Amino acid sequence: MDYNELAELIFPNAKEIEYYEEKYPERNLPEGAMVTRFAPSPTGFVHIGGLFGAIVDRKLAEQSKGVFILRIEDTDQKREIENGTLQIVNSLKDFGINPDEGMIGENEEKGNYGPYKQSQRKEIYQAYAKSLIKRGLAYPCFCTPEELEKIREKQEAAKIRPGYYGIWAKYRNFPIDEAAEKIKNGEKYIIRFKSQGREDRKIKHKDIIKGNIEFPENDQDIVIIKADGLPTYHFAHAIDDHLMRVTHVIRGDEWVSSIPLHLELFKSLGFKPPKYAHTATIMKDENGNKRKISKRKDPEAAVSYYHEEGIPQEAVVEYLLNIANSNFEPWRRANKDKDISEFNLELNKMSVSGAVFDMVKLLDVSKNVISKFTAEKIYNETLKWAERYDKELEKMLTQDKEYALKILNIERGSNKPRKDIAKWSEIKHSIEYMYDDNFANYEFQKIADKEEIKKILKSYIENHFNINDDKQTWFDRMKDLAEELGYAREVKEYKQNPDNYKGHVGDISTVIRVTLTGRCNTPDLYEIMQILGADRITKRINKILA
Repeated sequence: MDYNELAELIFPNAKEIEYYEEKYPERNLPEGAMVTRFAPSPTGFVHIGGLFGAIVDRKLAEQSKGVFILRIEDTDQKREIENGTLQIVNSLKDFGINPDEGMIGENEEKGNYGPYKQSQRKEIYQAYAKSLIKRGLAYPCFCTPEELEKIREKQEAAKIRPGYYGIWAKYRNFPIDEAAEKIKNGEKYIIRFKSQGREDRKIKHKDIIKGNIEFPENDQDIVIIKADGLPTYHFAHAIDDHLMRVTHVIRGDEWVSSIPLHLELFKSLGFKPPKYAHTATIMKDENGNKRKISKRKDPEAAVSYYHEEGIPQEAVVEYLLNIANSNFEPWRRANKDKDISEFNLELNKMSVSGAVFDMVKLLDVSKNVISKFTAEKIYNETLKWAERYDKELEKMLTQDKEYALKILNIERGSNKPRKDIAKWSEIKHSIEYMYDDNFANYEFQKIADKEEIKKILKSYIENHFNINDDKQTWFDRMKDLAEELGYAREVKEYKQNPDNYKGHVGDISTVIRVTLTGRCNTPDLYEIMQILGADRITKRINKILA
């Protein structure tokens, strides 16, 4: 028996690989177009590092007029969770990331290079495994788990490199006839790659982010087809990236050590390898020490966290681009109002060392992003969030939409819009005083004497309040009230001669602000009063006077 007959015995129904090469031709794309892919496993929530990778993949494909693929690597079916693919699709959608090709639902896909779930591509992998067996570059291995464990124990005892290679590769040079006999007798086996590498030889590789790296060649005879007929990650990714015509693989730097193996697989399969770019791991600062952001320890590791907190998708994407490229921050400063799509991401400007995930910085970015939103957008986004997470806020917003829009529009649309809101979960606290006057306490500041407060409020409501005043007239009346009661009309007058006055106009307006809102810090008081209206204002002032 020869290699061809052994291959036929193992994979009698597998097609010739030429069939797949014709079925998935080179793509007709403009020069320089990048074909990228995000290829997660449906085994749990999408990690912030995964989202980071997907944003980079999407951006590079978009700006180069290429293709972004969402592929699902589900060959480890024991770890798969229910609706795992749908969870990935929806998590990306929550951040405005939609693939050009690939999975768009649990079992729905689009594109001509599918199937896009690896579990549905079994026959393709078997065809390429068959071609390797025919060429003497793969073989059946009959080692039991116990035998493999014994090999590992011997290697550990001898203090040598663990693995299935060289003299430790028991079935590497096993006679073909004997292997065929075992298969015919129903013995369990897997298919291993027959590496041509040697550990004492070096390969040089240029990573787009990390630059030139040198490695020992791969000499491990890795498993390429498991006992269930499905491929391992290493084998499947090589075939998928080739047949889907992926040009750039952007992945976490935990995969750097796999480069020698992956390059050897591409070479042995006769494929041109894609360009690799290994991104640094997102880190967390813990008491001055950096560590990897952790699924177990850090709630912000799950992308669902940002949704639950109500941090807008635009802010998260903007912040991650900020981590991705050192030139993003200066670009944003110079282009305050440009859409993020106009920023050109450059792989060679990505950090080689791990960026620290800074929640304070993210919330600052979010405040800036929200400050540019219209009241209508803030209303719609907050309502969408509240319907899911805060029924009380939902009720507030829906009882009178026009009133809610006026509140959300305070200090918006100007050259210096307010920047006090970082997430939708903060909206309730920032607007509730516009609905309810049962304040838990009144944060009166410098003027705290009850009689003095009553005197100020009585004089204001009787002699100086007119809801129809424009802003300048309103403020002039506030100054008149201050002067009448022995306070300076201007803050600077008070600072020049503090002994001549009880205080200044700011202290007077604080009394009115706290009376109407229960707070000493709010957005523009004139705008608040215009929205509250004369009846609510009178009622709130009379409540204190009573």
